[in-house]
Amino acid sequence: MFGRRTVLGALPASLVFAGHAANATVYLTPADLPRLLFPAATRTVDRSLTLTKSQIADIAKRSSTRVHFPKIHAVDAFGADSRLGTIIIDQVYGKHEFITYAVALDTSGAVRDVEIMEYRESYGDQVRLPKWRAQFLNKRHGDPLKIDAPIRNISGATLSCVHITDGVRRVLATYAIAFPNP
Repeated sequence: MFGRRTVLGALPASLVFAGHAANATVYLTPADLPRLLFPAATRTVDRSLTLTKSQIADIAKRSSTRVHFPKIHAVDAFGADSRLGTIIIDQVYGKHEFITYAVALDTSGAVRDVEIMEYRESYGDQVRLPKWRAQFLNKRHGDPLKIDAPIRNISGATLSCVHITDGVRRVLATYAIAFPNP
């Protein structure tokens, strides 16, 4: 089964315990993710990696967004007899603070779920709404992912919407470029 060490051990303290703003709300920890995103999983394996300069350039070009962190924090989830998918944890800027989120990808690289793990801004946390996050389901690298085409914006959370959309597009490019299927 899952131990806190299995998932947390893959993440540096700077991501897990990043500087907390006064308004920070932690909704999920890395240890919560496998059970939530892959309920049938019986074990996890760290799949974190550090991107090469070439990969960073390729991801930035293909996603039209900047790669802020070369260290990618990922965990593969396995069922009884096969890999179920991969969870990639990332951060994007809100307006002033980081938003930590996770993208669950199935084995084909399609989005299975997006979860907001920690939200540090004083407003705009409507991006946690299931209906808004559901817009990413089944999206793949190369699919159009931009606000208003096809991702709907939320008034009062525009920057969070834009940055999370950009982040998911970057995660999809990262998975396609740097995570060959085992």
